[in-house]
Amino acid sequence: MKPFTKEEQDVIGAAITRAEKTTSGEIVVVVARASSSYGYFALMCVALLALAVPLPFIHFTKWPIEYVYLIQLFIFAAGAVLVQWEPLRIAITPAALKRARAHRRAVEQFLVQNLHTTKGHTGVLIYVSAAERYAEVIADEGIYRKVASDVWDDLIAALTAQIGKGTRKEGFVTAIETCGKILAEHFPPGAADRNELPNHLIVLNAAGPA
Repeated sequence: MKPFTKEEQDVIGAAITRAEKTTSGEIVVVVARASSSYGYFALMCVALLALAVPLPFIHFTKWPIEYVYLIQLFIFAAGAVLVQWEPLRIAITPAALKRARAHRRAVEQFLVQNLHTTKGHTGVLIYVSAAERYAEVIADEGIYRKVASDVWDDLIAALTAQIGKGTRKEGFVTAIETCGKILAEHFPPGAADRNELPNHLIVLNAAGPA
């Protein structure tokens, strides 16, 4: 994921501000480089490969066990070095695990960004994890009581399509505007409304836990 420019961040922040003027809800946008390092899974794969190495040598050769053991050590060491390359770790990780890790970090960010503390429980998180090519909307209980979860599907589909085309700035702006319209329909602004959370793009450059 290439870094967001200041212009991109300013445009996205301005879109959040505009959308929140039409509703009492709060919108937070978080983009993560990766939701997990997947280090444990990658090392487990390397260990399993190294454990399997002796089998063909034991059954089909008469090599001394010491040679086989050295090959096994070499395979594990080489594999451990190779999986330090993040794209490889991402590539060998099953899609289901990547989705689970990305969803877990999205939930964590919902709590970390204090969306669960908003007045009326009307906080919405738009979460994107670049390495997993994953996007999700998490809304607080006040919204879920009025807005069905599948309402957000079109928003996510449009956002991921724009990111895939290389027009991520436009994708985020459209997603924020759509989110604002959905919230405004059920949660119009009140006279005593105040901006409870920051109106800017939050970028997480560090990967999540392994």
